[in-house]
Amino acid sequence: MANQAYLNVWCKDFPEDRIIERFGAFLQTVPFSATRPGVTSLTIRAVDASEPTVLEMDLRASPLDAAGITEIAKDHVHEDCSFETGGYWDLARFEAESGKSKIEPQALEVFCRGEHYDDEIWRQSGHFEVNLGFEHFFTGHGGVLGLRRGPNAPAQSLEEARFLEAMAWPDNLEKYRDITRENIQKLMEWLGRIERAIPVERAQLWSEGEENFEARVKEIAAGS
Repeated sequence: MANQAYLNVWCKDFPEDRIIERFGAFLQTVPFSATRPGVTSLTIRAVDASEPTVLEMDLRASPLDAAGITEIAKDHVHEDCSFETGGYWDLARFEAESGKSKIEPQALEVFCRGEHYDDEIWRQSGHFEVNLGFEHFFTGHGGVLGLRRGPNAPAQSLEEARFLEAMAWPDNLEKYRDITRENIQKLMEWLGRIERAIPVERAQLWSEGEENFEARVKEIAAGS
């Protein structure tokens, strides 16, 4: 299973009477997909994930914007609540077969948690947590980007073999570096909007496969 990348955000304060305001402001910063806009799912929980859900909504037929989501969520705001939303954002993907890139919607999840939810899990995971999608959209497949490139291990699949063969051509590698930088730029611009929209104390980027995802992303963005 491909590794996922995440963003965690801690606010300077997160009182119960400001949760819905902060949640709405955060959702307004999300760069939703141009072709699949809006929030496509909403789950509200109380206490922790072992409890029955308070509310589950499949919104794929009629996605909602931030105002629509907060209108629903406002009646369920407590310090032990969790709001979970799903949607899509557009990221660039390289096609090894054609040597071209495509912009496609990729799944995105945003979690907002009160400070008493799940034994104060916010201390580890932030008041907001975002599942950004596959790590390789920001670091590249197979360790071919960045200063600390991975070893030339044998391909694990026919698809990976084709990708590595395509990356042996300098023009393809440069294209791949460029589209990965586009994705990184989109991520960093989003983070900037978050920091302007809510009182951020700190933010952390990390992934399941990288020892230091943020450093790897920054060196690729810098031109490595």
